[in-house]
Amino acid sequence: MRDIHTIEGQYDARNLRFAILATRFNDFIVDRLVSGAIDYLSRHGADPDNLTIIRIPGAFELPVVCKKLAESGRYDGVLALGAVIRGATPHFDFVAGEATKGLAQVALQSGVPVGFGLLTTDSIEQAIERAGTKAGNKGVEAASALLETVRVLQQL
Repeated sequence: MRDIHTIEGQYDARNLRFAILATRFNDFIVDRLVSGAIDYLSRHGADPDNLTIIRIPGAFELPVVCKKLAESGRYDGVLALGAVIRGATPHFDFVAGEATKGLAQVALQSGVPVGFGLLTTDSIEQAIERAGTKAGNKGVEAASALLETVRVLQQL
């Protein structure tokens, strides 16, 4: 049987520029996601001078700012980090759904990879678990997926 040509992304962040877009709402969770993502990218060769953190109010603002960053041509990828925690009203559903759709649309329209690190949880406890305790750090996972995607796209 012939060898099949396989394209895979390498976990090498050297010479790549990333925008880390982080919400201030629920910052006690989001700051852990940001720290995890920066640690991950740094351990994989990212130069701190090539990482830019942009703080915005909340998850609903993620798509429009992400779009501006993607269109700027300054970044190889944009990492969107935030936390939407369910409350007693349907507000959660609207914010989480629209932010998710908007981020996907930015990636598809711009061709710039967008790392999806928006937690959508039913409770504060679940958010804490996903920001560096039992369930790992979703900021790290989003940074890893973004890095791999950037490297795959470079080979296509």
